[in-house]
Amino acid sequence: MPRLWDKTIDAHRREVHAAILDATAALVAEHGLLSVTMSQIAGRTGIGRATLYKYFPDVEAVLLAWHERQIGTHLAHLADIRDRSADSGQRLGAVLEAYAIHSTRAHHDNGLWALLHGAGQGGHAQRELLSQAHRKLREMIRDLLAEGAAVGAVRTDVTPDELAGYCLHALQAAHDLSSTAAVSRLVRVTLAGLRPDSG
Repeated sequence: MPRLWDKTIDAHRREVHAAILDATAALVAEHGLLSVTMSQIAGRTGIGRATLYKYFPDVEAVLLAWHERQIGTHLAHLADIRDRSADSGQRLGAVLEAYAIHSTRAHHDNGLWALLHGAGQGGHAQRELLSQAHRKLREMIRDLLAEGAAVGAVRTDVTPDELAGYCLHALQAAHDLSSTAAVSRLVRVTLAGLRPDSG
């Protein structure tokens, strides 16, 4: 089989995979987690059920793949924000604010949360995925803190890794906030604790 043909088939598979995830997310938003069926997903995607089963064995597998894509997209978004400014202080503040804003929007359906973080095989895979994503996020924040410490903008009496933990724990409070203004205030308070003169 020619190489060009292989690339075309691979591109088509990626497009169908993405369309399945998009259709499933829309169906869950419209009808709730427990109402979504493989027939509905196939119909919304515009493919036959037999084709859908070639990609995923069941609705749970589709949801797990969708969640993985969401996490990857969020981390890529934070990396993009980090790379927009040369100033380490601005970069840190922008990343923390984007992370906190995302936390306020990450309202999970109870059934979806139980599925994604449950005790079954899918739950184990998701816990591992979340653990890896958390590590990457913590490393990104730690590196920004180390850059800030190197130029005197961040305190040095606490290690960057410990300060990264402080930031992530402090910003968990964003889950309960309902406005962007409240999130911005929380980020400012968090950043104030990082300054050299805050100890």
